[in-house]
Amino acid sequence: MGRAERVLSVLWPAFVMAGALETLVFAMLDPQTLTWFGGEPVEWSRQAVYTVSFFVFWAAIAAASALTAALTCAGQGGIRVPEAPPASRLG
Repeated sequence: MGRAERVLSVLWPAFVMAGALETLVFAMLDPQTLTWFGGEPVEWSRQAVYTVSFFVFWAAIAAASALTAALTCAGQGGIRVPEAPPASRLG
């Protein structure tokens, strides 16, 4: 599998799930009622809130997917995960 295919195999599912997550979140939450941590209202348009939140969701899901992909391709030159010692040596 080439580099572009590996990148797309992480980004495409993350894109789809970010869209699903945004749909679920904003089905229950009105962007106009959001406030910052200090209690001040977020004075962004609905579209700006939707856009920024989508990219935040996409980045978070893509990061988790990329980490999973890196850990599972240990035999293909990815991150090497040490093997557990045999059970006979533990006792």
